[in-house]
Amino acid sequence: MRNKIFLYLFLFTALICLYMVVSNSNMQKAKDSKIDRLEDTITGFKDSLQNAQLKVLDMQYFSLENNDDALAYYDHLELKDPSRYISDKLLETNESKGDNPLIPYEGMENDFKLNKIKILNHKWILADFSDGKYWGEILIKYELKDDLGVDFTLIDHLLYTRSN
Repeated sequence: MRNKIFLYLFLFTALICLYMVVSNSNMQKAKDSKIDRLEDTITGFKDSLQNAQLKVLDMQYFSLENNDDALAYYDHLELKDPSRYISDKLLETNESKGDNPLIPYEGMENDFKLNKIKILNHKWILADFSDGKYWGEILIKYELKDDLGVDFTLIDHLLYTRSN
């Protein structure tokens, strides 16, 4: 009788060990597949990040901040951020009552005011304007003088038409 108890105990222990080995093997396979999926996701994120960085560099190509040749025109003025200074001066034109004087259109809903400004180089600015409902863009030539005055001259403009 004692031998049968030991035999049953041995079989029960063997079954538990077999269950643990199979269970552990399945868990290891599941974890390995999860790790592989996460590695693929990380690779995808790295590619997306690299593409985003390339797009940002491409968008910054026409920008005063990244154009050393254009910035050299302002070395003698001791401006920390010429781009910011010029943008501020251009935005000051919005403070006049009525439409912005650089915009050759009359506002239909409200007054036309400048919204976004992109300083392309040491001579040109591209700006977006709107009255809240209608919008357009203007190309401006500017000159930053030695006394830090800025002259703006409208080169071209367009007003988008609404299609219903």
